[in-house]
Amino acid sequence: MAQTRNLCAQLPLDLHAKVCEAREQSGLTTAQYITSLLTEYYAMKENGGKKVMMNGKTRTLAFQIDEELFQRIKAHLERETQRTGRKYIQREFVLGLIEEALNEAEQRAAEEAGQAAATEASAGPGEPSESEEEALPPEKP
Repeated sequence: MAQTRNLCAQLPLDLHAKVCEAREQSGLTTAQYITSLLTEYYAMKENGGKKVMMNGKTRTLAFQIDEELFQRIKAHLERETQRTGRKYIQREFVLGLIEEALNEAEQRAAEEAGQAAATEASAGPGEPSESEEEALPPEKP
């Protein structure tokens, strides 16, 4: 086991509460949680401020876009950097858009599945549901 040393710090109560809540959610001991925070922080700092994927399960997503769209994105990143006072990078921007779109699509899919289940449940016994009616061929006279 690696040699260890104690590190103590006085924290504002609100920050202490945040740390304790996050540590509990992680299921780690305080020492493990603080060690992981500090390790991640220094890895990110060494990587130019970019979050480092610690799980090793990353994939690359690459695509080409036209110059006009690229310039619009660069202008947006620059505006956001000026507005927030911190560097806003392409990766952060694109990942945010992808996650937002996926969350919306997954929510829509869940709502549609819930509506389909409600439609099936509301059809009485022996009565075909709307989807079953659509699947049946038209009756011949």
